[in-house]
Amino acid sequence: MATVSVGTLSRPLPHGWRVALAVLALGLFGLWLGFGSTFVSMAATWDRSQTYAHGWLVLPLFAWMVWRLRAELAALSPRPQPLWLLPMAGLAVMWLLGDLAWAHAATQIAATGMLVLLVPAVLGNRVAGVIVYPLAFLFFMVPVGDIMLPTLMDWTADVTVMGVRLLGVPVYRDGLQFVIPSGTWSVVEACSGARYLLASFMVGTLFGYLNYRSAWRRWLFAGVAIVVPIVANWLRAIIIVMLGHLTDNKLAAGVDHLIYGWVFFGIVVLAMFWVGSWWSEEPAKPSPALQDGRDDANGRSWAMLAIGLVVVLGWPPVAAHQLRGEAPPLRTFALPPLAGTADVQATAGYQPVFAEPSARDLRTYSVDGRLVTVHAVLYRQQNYTRKLVSSANTLVAPEDSEWYRVSRRVLDLPVAGHGPLSVRQAELRQGHVQQLSSKRLQVRQVLWIDGQFTASDLRAVALSVRGQLAGRGDDAAAITIFTDASADPDAANAALDEFARRHLGTLGQWLQSLRQGGAKPPG
Repeated sequence: MATVSVGTLSRPLPHGWRVALAVLALGLFGLWLGFGSTFVSMAATWDRSQTYAHGWLVLPLFAWMVWRLRAELAALSPRPQPLWLLPMAGLAVMWLLGDLAWAHAATQIAATGMLVLLVPAVLGNRVAGVIVYPLAFLFFMVPVGDIMLPTLMDWTADVTVMGVRLLGVPVYRDGLQFVIPSGTWSVVEACSGARYLLASFMVGTLFGYLNYRSAWRRWLFAGVAIVVPIVANWLRAIIIVMLGHLTDNKLAAGVDHLIYGWVFFGIVVLAMFWVGSWWSEEPAKPSPALQDGRDDANGRSWAMLAIGLVVVLGWPPVAAHQLRGEAPPLRTFALPPLAGTADVQATAGYQPVFAEPSARDLRTYSVDGRLVTVHAVLYRQQNYTRKLVSSANTLVAPEDSEWYRVSRRVLDLPVAGHGPLSVRQAELRQGHVQQLSSKRLQVRQVLWIDGQFTASDLRAVALSVRGQLAGRGDDAAAITIFTDASADPDAANAALDEFARRHLGTLGQWLQSLRQGGAKPPG
């Protein structure tokens, strides 16, 4: 007979626990059967990205935290709580919508949430209440944070430039690059501090859980664990730049600055833990009131819960498969002629980055003597690795050593046939920041999904889901328009805006004709 160990005591595992663990195993199997690919995708991210490598530690730490509470858990009797199936069903809907949008973050959060809610649904509120913090800790498995990178990089550049100037060093800044008398520096993804932030938040939450009893202290320390690494990363960046400047780039250059960064971060985290330990509280003792020892759940309750789990966990993957239909074959993909323009044979010298589109075309038009290039990509039958809305799709790749983004914003343009339309605007520079006479481009970009233009990734995702739910497929495109702005930036901006106002509507009609299976562009 199975036994449970509590300290030095052993006793047979109660019947209620045996049934509950069997139903829990059924639920875990159903979760893996329906959403296993989602959990595999999380593990793949932990494996390839140092930023999320901490994900491998979450399950072992969770198991250890639960093991520490085995005495309190053994004193309780599990009781099914079918009402938890309702929020689980809501998370199942979230997973379905995220799967239709090919959004890893949504599906991974939803799948992890269902894993967490499976515990109170099967074991009951009192059992889940004992391990609520370990259960919440499971969300650190989800590799979210990429959306913060651009903002964190901008903040790091802003603070670093300001700090270096305050220390008396002249700085010339252009986007995420800046020049000081001793050399040139760039803020790249590794400088954003995202990996410091995520690692600090996880270990800070664990420290707070182990050292505090009151919830407000735990939450306060978790908040400190978010703020400290952001500020520490700013100080790290300033120190590294100044070390390089004062030593004629003999120190803090190349790989050295990454090593110095981790050493500095380790010192800061240890200092944070040392200060936090001043307010440590004694561990809470198990409450006698929890030791009820009752086992009053009947077989019908367990059976109803098991059936409910099969329904909740089974329908989303089936629905996702049914909603994806076959798209018509794409016969041609060639940008159409535009009224009032002439085609020219010109080499653009630049193209935006899009990973594995279904089709791509580039065409240069002459408008009143100015060359305007249009770059179009189409995505059809998308998946998690080949999709329009992706961090891999960008105007300039992070590793690009030829082109650099100087600025970006969103502007509203009155487009013929569409009214006011939000369009992404950016300025790109070719060559290093010291080359003040280098070529510059003005860029406009807009996404096309379910027959509508948008500049918002979130709205693009919502439009894609809407189109699939309505049976209109998942065709999605991006139109990027750019022109040389080296000689006269104001004239280039005006010409590019006028081109977008006049011709984006026509390009939208052309994309719509492709979506409907036609090959002939609008006249």
